Amino acid sequence: MKKFIETLRNIWTIKELRQRILFTLAILMIYRFGTFVVLPGVDPKVLSSAFTQRTDLLGLINSFTGGAFGNASIFALGIMPYITASIIIQLMGFAVPYFQRLQQKEGESGRKKITQITRLLTVAITLVQGGAYLSYVTGMGAVDNSLAPGVFWMSSIIILSTGTIFAMWLGERITDRGIGNGISLLIMIGIIASLPGALIFEVQASLDGSGMFLLVIELAAFFGVTMVTILIVQGVRRIPIQFAKRMVGRGNSAIPQAGARDYIPLKVNAAGVMPIIFAQALMFLPMTVAQYFAGDANAAMAGDGLMGQLNNPFSFLSSLFAFFLVVIFTYVYTALLVNPQQYAEYLKRQNAFIPGIKPGKATADFIDTTTTRVTLPGSIFLGLITILPAVAVGFGINQGFAIFFGGTSLLILVGVVLDTLQQIESHLLMRKYDGLVKSGKLKGRSGMQSIGAPM
Repeated sequence: MKKFIETLRNIWTIKELRQRILFTLAILMIYRFGTFVVLPGVDPKVLSSAFTQRTDLLGLINSFTGGAFGNASIFALGIMPYITASIIIQLMGFAVPYFQRLQQKEGESGRKKITQITRLLTVAITLVQGGAYLSYVTGMGAVDNSLAPGVFWMSSIIILSTGTIFAMWLGERITDRGIGNGISLLIMIGIIASLPGALIFEVQASLDGSGMFLLVIELAAFFGVTMVTILIVQGVRRIPIQFAKRMVGRGNSAIPQAGARDYIPLKVNAAGVMPIIFAQALMFLPMTVAQYFAGDANAAMAGDGLMGQLNNPFSFLSSLFAFFLVVIFTYVYTALLVNPQQYAEYLKRQNAFIPGIKPGKATADFIDTTTTRVTLPGSIFLGLITILPAVAVGFGINQGFAIFFGGTSLLILVGVVLDTLQQIESHLLMRKYDGLVKSGKLKGRSGMQSIGAPM
């Protein structure tokens, strides 16, 4: 406890770090305030009552936005349209030569063009998703009938688009002047907003029914899953490399220097949370299309048929489908992210090699084979993490609390917290203070490569 208090005192002593933390908290408070500002002409009570017992994908989206989706607020779509646009641009950077040039060869000017294209695509995605959302709100009967439909749609689309762009701007300000990655923090604050209420409801339900013993087991299981997730997020497979010997000095004083040793860290979970986001985005498509239609389509999404089971994230069919999608997308995204040929060329330029492996194609093949083997347990773990909330519901845990047992919620919370703590520790170490941990070094999800190899 004394060590913890001393660390907090050190954090507060550093003026720049203190200002960054306070600025970040202020921006997060503004974002949370916006989740309660309702669209004009919408009765939030109608939607909130509908979302109270909602267990389908819409309920999951509502939990990710911190209740903004169910409140019909100006931040109802949250930051997700920007995330979707960023993913599309990132994938195009692997496949389209024009975006490859922007990312790799044109430097700062290329990054500015990519940022501009991403923002324009964000607006386009917001218009599509906003239209689907307004169709759903209208179908629920939450819109004031005295309003002209055209005026309501036009004004609401503009407000939703502005809200998403404003949220994106808030995230960028946190990244520039605050602590941590702003976009990730906005997603995390939306997810964690529903955690206290879900935990209180679970405690009350346990006290009224199953008792304290099962509650302790639930919390212990939650702690264990979190610890395993941290280990997997930080886990790497180290490929040792060695630099060629060099001569130090000149003339008769020149002596051979032993070859320096280093390693290439291949992450067990190189794809991060992206496979789960891809899988959920694909499973959101039927629901998004259904929102443009009335009556029968929505009834089918809520029924016990095929569409209804896919719309229920806790059903067996939905969990099975999501598991295989995550495993497939993990391999696909890792293949796009980790370029063995690039590693081999980098080692050759640095006059380095993997012991026992010939430079060039043999090195690229070795890295590719190792990456494939390491990705297998990582992909299976991501698949299991994806379906853990459904398993938790099967054991009788409240659905609102069960979503924190795995899936996107847990991975985002773990990854964002590790990244933010890593930045705080960097500020402490630069001022010659002790870090946040007694030994070793805290590594976040986006830690630097030990040899600076491109990813």
